[in-house]
Amino acid sequence: MLGFVSAITVELTRGEDLFIQISNGGYKWFVWTSILFTLASLIPFSKGVGPGAKASKFWNADAEVWNGRAAMVGLIALAVTEFFKGGPLV
Repeated sequence: MLGFVSAITVELTRGEDLFIQISNGGYKWFVWTSILFTLASLIPFSKGVGPGAKASKFWNADAEVWNGRAAMVGLIALAVTEFFKGGPLV
């Protein structure tokens, strides 16, 4: 989700498409944030909270999984659209 929002923000402010962002050093940010979020996602497990835990009606593990999937589909759709368009989406 953060990757999708970041990519769109850079497009709006700089006019760079996703592929230019990656080629200008964005892959380093991708690797480091992936490591950071992977480690952060392990913190609940270290405190004994399992993946099936329900926090409330709206904020639960199932909602988080679907939000993550929607963000992944959005990022892939952005990349494919920019590839065929030949430039930034916005």
